[in-house]
This record gives sequence, C-alpha cells and structure tokens, in this order.
Amino acid sequence: MPDDSEINSAHGNHVYLDYVDFKPKADRVAEWVLSVLRTSVKECEIREVHAHCVIFDGVKSPAGFAAVVLIDESHVTAHCYSEKGWLAIDAFTCGMHDPNDLADIIHAKLVDGCDELKLMKRNTVGRFNH
Repeated sequence: MPDDSEINSAHGNHVYLDYVDFKPKADRVAEWVLSVLRTSVKECEIREVHAHCVIFDGVKSPAGFAAVVLIDESHVTAHCYSEKGWLAIDAFTCGMHDPNDLADIIHAKLVDGCDELKLMKRNTVGRFNH
C-alpha cells in the first residue's frame, strides 16, 4: 500500500491484483471475465466507454486472453495465462471513484466463480502525483 502522502498527492490510484490457480467454472472464460469487469464497473456507477476481449490460442502468444473496459476515468483490465492458471487484474481511476471499491467487487465475483483462486498480491499505487 502507498503511504498517506502518496495517496494525498495523487490525482488517481491504480490497484493491481495477481492471482494463481485461476480455473473458473465458466465455459467461456474470457467472456465471463469481461462480464465480471463490466458489471463491476456498472455497480460502482462508473461510466463505461468501451469494452473488448481478445483470446489467444497459444500460437503467436501464450494461451489465454486480455480483456479491457475503458472507463471515463481510465481503465480496468484482465490478463490471463490460462495454461499456468495466472490472472492479473488492474483497476485505474483518476476521478471521483476509488479503484479499491471496484477491485473489491471484482475480487468477490472472481472468488465466487472460481473455487481454487488464490490472491497472491494486491497493491495500490498513487498515479498523477503532484
């Protein structure tokens, strides 16, 4: 966690979540994660600007996916290496919403849909420090 002086001088905050043992119950995993991101953004009453997901088959890139929800305050993303069971989530807001609230909602939804999921690291970084 950043110290109070960093948070107080920052215009925004960036939350990183690193998971292992990502083996969700969903059939279409990438689409499910994108849905988790989008519904979490909506629950936080943050305005979505665009959403997109790309699935990687392991030929040119490691098997997995990348999902992004652009918001009017910045973005929320998910990156997965499916063969390793790794999932990285980041939430960055530089407006009136706290990305920690968004990360909490995303985390709860991921845990609910993935019994073995383990959060290995959570970090908050102040951004646009001045």
